[in-house]
Amino acid sequence: MGRKMSGRFVAGMSGEEALAACQRVNHEGIAVSLDSLGESVTTEPEAQKSADIYHQLLDAIEVRKLNANVSVKLSQVGMDFDPALAERIVGEMVQHAAAVKSFVRIDMEGSPYTEATIAMTERLAAKFPGAVGTVLQAYLFRTEADTERLLGQGIRIRLCKGAYKEGPEVAFPAKADVDANYVKLMKRMVTFSNNGKGVFCGIATHDEAIVDQMRSFVRENNIEKHAFEFQMLYGVRRDLQRKLAADGFGVRVYIPFGPEWYPYFMRRLAERPANVLFLAKNFFKN
Repeated sequence: MGRKMSGRFVAGMSGEEALAACQRVNHEGIAVSLDSLGESVTTEPEAQKSADIYHQLLDAIEVRKLNANVSVKLSQVGMDFDPALAERIVGEMVQHAAAVKSFVRIDMEGSPYTEATIAMTERLAAKFPGAVGTVLQAYLFRTEADTERLLGQGIRIRLCKGAYKEGPEVAFPAKADVDANYVKLMKRMVTFSNNGKGVFCGIATHDEAIVDQMRSFVRENNIEKHAFEFQMLYGVRRDLQRKLAADGFGVRVYIPFGPEWYPYFMRRLAERPANVLFLAKNFFKN
């Protein structure tokens, strides 16, 4: 059962398997972000090994002309034991991405990482404009201010609801409040303009009611369909991914891969029991 689940939501053990999955998704008119699994490394060699995989991916994306970029977590490049090491490694990754006209998304982890992740993204974006962005989580109280902070600097944002267990002192406890904040922030992102220049953002949700709200909003406000993109996870709501792409919207799928799939699954399921139901429901969908 574990292998069946992982096969649906994880693209394999190796980079080659992930690149093959990327090519298949690209053929459906959908972009990709490749995510090498592995978090909370404890040594510099482990951190560098993670980095090497990403450099190989960036080279392969360029050579194979794939419509793809990469997503990395700071805890997999040494943030927990040496923040300076993590920034050097990610900085080299972003420099590489800039050279091959690609992009690095610094993924967001739990709230203890939020400020450090945003601040690192800001420093790297100042050096390599357009080559790096990060993720904001709508369930955190601080996210509205963080949205204005990053948009004002022209930094690309991936907006998600939030997947980590957070306390009521930092996050909205009620789903209805999270959804309302998400809708408010996504509308702000697609209407932001600084001297006529917007910021390309990712609206990361599988919630079809929210997707429909966005579709109506952009239609009513004459916003270009490719001024932003919908983002979803590999194996989740593939029917909706294809429908949005067929309707002319930009769609990007996050493709995770690697031998760390089992701890990845277990952490996600343990952090939020709702994740179990979410994955189970999507396992039987197209």
